[in-house]
Parts: sequence; C-alpha cells; structure tokens
Amino acid sequence: MSGSSSNSADDDTDLAGRVAVVTGAGRSLGKAYAKALADAGAAVVVNDIDGDAAQEVVAEITSAGGRATAVVAPVGSATTADALVDAARSTFGRLDVLVSNAGVLRDRVLWKMSDEDFDAVVDTHLRGTFTCGRAAAVAMREQGEGGRIIVIGSPAGQFGSFGQTNYSAVKAGLVAMTRTWSLELARFSITANVVVPTALSPMTATIPAYAQVYEDYLAGRPIPPEYRKDSALGTPEDVAPLIVWLASERSADVTGQAIGIGGDRLTLYAHPQVLESVDHDGGWSADRIDEAWRGALGEHAQPSGPPRKDTAG
Repeated sequence: MSGSSSNSADDDTDLAGRVAVVTGAGRSLGKAYAKALADAGAAVVVNDIDGDAAQEVVAEITSAGGRATAVVAPVGSATTADALVDAARSTFGRLDVLVSNAGVLRDRVLWKMSDEDFDAVVDTHLRGTFTCGRAAAVAMREQGEGGRIIVIGSPAGQFGSFGQTNYSAVKAGLVAMTRTWSLELARFSITANVVVPTALSPMTATIPAYAQVYEDYLAGRPIPPEYRKDSALGTPEDVAPLIVWLASERSADVTGQAIGIGGDRLTLYAHPQVLESVDHDGGWSADRIDEAWRGALGEHAQPSGPPRKDTAG
C-alpha cells in the first residue's frame, strides 16, 4: 500500500488507487463497508451469495462515480477465495484490502444444535475467513507493497452468547487467527485486525431486546440515544468509518487488535492475559488445587457473558 506521504489526515485516509474485497457485501453491514470504501476512493469487489443484491451494490457504487464489480459465490472454499482475489487483480490490477464479513446464523442451545447447524457457521465464518485471508496474503506478498486484512468479529466471541455455541466459537477463533496473522505478516507490512461491530442488522433483529428497535430503524425512526450510548448500538454506517481507517495509511502501525464500534462508542478489547498464577513444588493434587482456588485464584474468576451496564467501561 505504498504511496506518497502526506501530513494530512484526510489524504492519509484517501483510498484512491487501492482495491478492496468485501465478502457478504450485498446488504446491511457488508454493504455499508463496501460503499464507504468506495466513497473513500477504493475500487471494490462486492461478494455475496445473492446475485441481485451484489449487483445492486455495484450499481450504487458506480452510479456515484466509484468502481466496483461483483463476484457471486459462497465463501468457504479455496475456489471462491481465489476467484475473489482474481477478480480484484484482473479487473482493477491489484489487491490491497480484504474485509472478511460474510456470515450466517444457526442459533440453537447446545443440546438442540445439529452437526449441520455447527458446520454451516464454521464453514462460512471460520473457514471462509481462513481461505480468503490466505489467498489475500499470497497476493499481497507477491505485490510487495503491504496490505490490510480486516476480519469482522462479534461481542459473542468476546463474552459468549446464549444459544450461539457455533457463532461464539467461530468469532473467538477469528480473533485468535487474526492475531496470529498479525505476527506472521508483519514483516511484509500487512496488518491484520478484527472489527467488533454492534449495529442493527438482520442478525441483531434475532435478539429479542433489539427486535422492536430494529423494526423502528427499518421504518426510518432514529435509534434512541440510550441504545447508542448504553448498548453501543448504531447503524451499519456507524461502523464503516473504522473499516476505512483500518484500510488506510493512518493505521499502518495498528495490527493484531480487536476494536469494537457501534452507536456512539469505540472500544479496544484486551488480549487474553494471565490473571493470577500459583506455583507448588512437585506439582499439584486435586486437594491442593482446591486450596489454591479457594485462596489466591478464585477471587479473580470472571463471570460469563457481557459486562453489566453498571460495570461496563
């Protein structure tokens, strides 16, 4: 992602001459990402399984003076990943940015979740990001000018989420995978970061607490301030500026991070860290482990689920 240097923040977030692939870009958050990247000057490969939706996004971008092309295919296979990279390079000459956004939900509590429910979510989110990330990394390394890999996470991957064994697992896995890529790709000036959005979308609409807010949003009503602040819940367009920033030169020194955004809130998530440790000469018995837990360790135990409003930062 080489280019002339500038002291202007506006110039450094200008994506003119750059090319991005956005998976799952036919609607909602992915569509907002694709359009924001195009508005910032990037050419965009719009990927979705819905051909009409993908072509509509392409039409919106091109009618506004931007450049875009569509690739209609489900992510997961290496074939699709290679097709996305090939589309970027054959149509626009290069690849600078990958936004791995495509996703599905198959919510069930553990004892009702089928193998098919689990595999569908793993194949789309985890395998799809892996194959697309691998193909993008190969292309970016060949170009020798750096690049940006942006992976879309979820609060479910940070805290767990009732009824979402599959979804929580893949979103947590994406964070670990992206941090690994940040280590492996650093010497090639390729950054890898996770965006954790909290925005109204068809997925959010499945959460009972937000169902009415989503319906009101679709009807054109503003999101109440308490949701934007207390729940960090906004529109897909509220998330898109973080995608643009991470795609730009301004974030060239930012890698391996999980950054949340939604409504009025921007959040940096912690890496997993050791809370406390205890050593015992000769190893441990069950009784000694219990003693250590009741003493030094147990007081540091963390609850499952997201922070309560009265404790959230």
